[in-house]
Amino acid sequence: MLTTDKLREFGADVDEGLGRCMNSEGFYIMLVEKVIGDKRLALLEKQLAEKDLSGAFESAHALKGMYSNLSLTPLTAPISEMTELLRAGTDTDYSSLLNEAKAQFERLCAL
Repeated sequence: MLTTDKLREFGADVDEGLGRCMNSEGFYIMLVEKVIGDKRLALLEKQLAEKDLSGAFESAHALKGMYSNLSLTPLTAPISEMTELLRAGTDTDYSSLLNEAKAQFERLCAL
């Protein structure tokens, strides 16, 4: 079962996330569980593989907002960096940032 203690161990800024959720632990946990079920990270990976930088930017930007609003710091860091590179239209190897995001997402899912 997902708890705020487990999210703290993951590296999330739970107090900040709770503040955005009216300090409702149940609401916060429900939103984090929705993140776990979200498929946009896989879509981002596909878009990057296809060199669809515009689509990848849209996906990365949406993920950045979702992760940031819930203060899921370990996920926010690589996605934020990727978003800014994609915003600039940078055609580069995104594999290290993507792999970091996927690893952190897997850690979150394992909680």
